[in-house]
Amino acid sequence: MPPQEILPGIYLLAVDGKRRLATKALVPTPVYGERIWQGYRLWNPHRSKLAALLLKGLQEIDLAASAKMLYLGAATGTTVSHCSDILRDGLVYAVEFSARAMRELLLLCEARKNVIPILADASQPESYCTLLEPVEVVYQDVAQRNQAEIASLNCERYLKPGGTLLLMIKTRSIDVRGLPEQVARREVEGLHGLEILEIKDLLPYYLDHWAVVARKVSR
Repeated sequence: MPPQEILPGIYLLAVDGKRRLATKALVPTPVYGERIWQGYRLWNPHRSKLAALLLKGLQEIDLAASAKMLYLGAATGTTVSHCSDILRDGLVYAVEFSARAMRELLLLCEARKNVIPILADASQPESYCTLLEPVEVVYQDVAQRNQAEIASLNCERYLKPGGTLLLMIKTRSIDVRGLPEQVARREVEGLHGLEILEIKDLLPYYLDHWAVVARKVSR
């Protein structure tokens, strides 16, 4: 079966008798030990919440190759690298608070010129305002209690009207005792200026994690 493009820049492949998610490799070098097959990087949903969400049937997203993304919680760059593949003519502004993770992220950026590393606290979006321009997508994956507040602040400042928020909610970072679904839905209520399009759990790939897809309301 030839590669099936399920969304712009995102593919399903038949590899070793299994259907695998992949992106076309912008740089032909593995980032986290993933397999590269005929120029495509296999995308592990157990290592990337965005991959898990895509396999759960995400439809409400338009990642054009020329789009710009603000990525909050970039870590060492596993998912960032696949976003770099997809947005090959755009930019990924990768914000990470940990200096240790940033050292690995910088190595990724040496090979990927469309990734801009930013060492900063995502809860203080004004601290990197001189480095950014308006973006079409905000992706957030941070393990802090005020995840909706962080998303709202960054979307208000940087997301274009009509742009998309992809928010990964780690419910145990918010409330270790509450029911995960209730915690996630409470957190969604804290989003401001955004129209909620989808809310999905990330089972079987991640326990107690929920993904929210929202669109910035045009004023």
